[in-house]
Amino acid sequence: MLSKAEEKKPQKGGGKKRRHPGEDGGGERKRRESPKGEKGQGGKKRLDALSVGYFRRQLSSLFILTPSLTEMFVENVLTEVKGKAALVATDRTGSITLQRLLPLSSPQQVGEVLAELGGESGSEFTAVSCDRCGGHVVESAVRQMSRWMGKFTQESSPPTEEEGEESCGLLEAQVLSFSQVVRDNAAEFIRHVHGSHVVRTLLHVLGGFTHLQRRGILLLHNVKVFTHSVFQCGSIFCFVHDRAPLYWQEVSTVLLLFVVSVTDAVASAVFQTMLTVCHRKRPKLCKQLLRRIMEYLTSRSAAPGVSPLLVFLKDQASSRLIETIIQLSHKPLLRGLYKNHLKGQLVDLALHPIANFPIQRLTAASAKYKLFMRIFDELVEGVEAILAAGHMGVIVQLAESCAESEERQDEMMQCLLNAFHCAEPGSRHVACLPLFMSLLTYEVYYHSDTAEGNISTEVNSWEAKHLFDCNCSLGVSAGLTALAKFKERSLLLSSLRTLSPSDLLSMATDPSGSHVLQALITTSSDKGRGKILKRLEGQYVQMACSRLGSRVLEAVWNSSSVGQRQSIAQELVPSESQLRSDQFARHVWAKFALSHFAHRRAHWQEIQTGESKKRKLFSDILE
Repeated sequence: MLSKAEEKKPQKGGGKKRRHPGEDGGGERKRRESPKGEKGQGGKKRLDALSVGYFRRQLSSLFILTPSLTEMFVENVLTEVKGKAALVATDRTGSITLQRLLPLSSPQQVGEVLAELGGESGSEFTAVSCDRCGGHVVESAVRQMSRWMGKFTQESSPPTEEEGEESCGLLEAQVLSFSQVVRDNAAEFIRHVHGSHVVRTLLHVLGGFTHLQRRGILLLHNVKVFTHSVFQCGSIFCFVHDRAPLYWQEVSTVLLLFVVSVTDAVASAVFQTMLTVCHRKRPKLCKQLLRRIMEYLTSRSAAPGVSPLLVFLKDQASSRLIETIIQLSHKPLLRGLYKNHLKGQLVDLALHPIANFPIQRLTAASAKYKLFMRIFDELVEGVEAILAAGHMGVIVQLAESCAESEERQDEMMQCLLNAFHCAEPGSRHVACLPLFMSLLTYEVYYHSDTAEGNISTEVNSWEAKHLFDCNCSLGVSAGLTALAKFKERSLLLSSLRTLSPSDLLSMATDPSGSHVLQALITTSSDKGRGKILKRLEGQYVQMACSRLGSRVLEAVWNSSSVGQRQSIAQELVPSESQLRSDQFARHVWAKFALSHFAHRRAHWQEIQTGESKKRKLFSDILE
């Protein structure tokens, strides 16, 4: 108990009872009425603590909301937002809440939020869009236009003008208003680290694409374009039909922005998006833009006798933009690019830490033209140096283009054999696969300088010699997967058959090796596949119990004949208890119908024979 002196001593805080924010003297909660918020650091207005708490609670409620209450919930929260939408959008908690809420709102409600964010003239869009939190809200609001359009594409007939104006009139007007603001301040928007993302989203919406997020992958789906003027073009730089005078004016506007974009990393990303959307929606305009852009790039001043394009290729920001230009270019532009600027420079560029990426895009884009053979003949001279530089992407793309074009495949394989020093003598050919996988030459891999020798005594185990590098393992896997698509792949298959069963198991359970093994087995003939499966006998149970091995085993099963499936099943069935209790193998047990195999063999045989016939029928049709 306190003494009388302690009772009379004033308490810290003036003797007043500490109150929870928003409570009055009677203990009742009292909401602050000032919608203007408080000022934070730097004088920037922000939401008060009570409002932040409110939106945090509403954000939590979104995860447990039932469909029947969604409409009422959205309306109540948006009512709370009215009058302070900008403050809510630029607050971290408020921004996340609005991002989750807008996809559940009607077009009219989204339009009202945008109208408040932009103000009467739309001039306030700039400040909100360039805010690190507000930009996400504007993006979410703009995307809802695509959601509304996508809804009608699933119906039998497009909406009438009355239905469209009633459902989406305000939202469309606000998107048009925002588009005009972006157009008037394009140079500022595309260079801003946050505003640039809003512009890229706007480009997708104006181009008629919808955004669907599935398992972390952004899918762009083309939607039907109706009579609304905002959807009749694929660029924010023109909002009406293609009339000749305005067409040339818009091209000039875009080219002026390109001058800003070419050396700015943030603006470059916006321009790449604009070109990609334009390529899909207005290919003629895209061709015109690409031609004019290349004229600009190649007309800049540079050292005497040196193409200015080589300077841009070695710049980090410019090279990414040039990559997109190469990907979208048509045949004459690619041919002129190589003939006038890149001929004789490809190996040097492929060795450059930045310029090698545009060379990869050039190799990919030329695969369907005769130009590829000229590019291949030049690059193949520097394959060993490119490998030494660690630029596996160039080698991988070269192999993939060979597989796609069905040209220069023998030369590509011979070049790799020479690069890894296993071309001569012929007895070294069977060692090519371990060498390719480890990225080591024959002498380094086997610690041998002899030209001839007994391979079986020199080959060490896969686990001891398979030295993967985390940064290049995906590239190695992709390259060998491309080689597996070649018409002549007997060298790789012969090398694979020299590995011991334990080495094959290690390969099947390796993050990179599993893809290579799967590609080699599934692309083999029935006879070649049978030889590899013979080497794998005794390893199927361990493969089935592995996360990666089970995936390889399923792919092998899908490509195998009925007889080969029966051999696999016979090995797996005796280990029923182990397989059914394993988190990976239990799926193998179910997919292979091994219970049927063990107890109703004839029925299993009938099902597998029918599936095999269907697979062969569809493969013949696809071929």
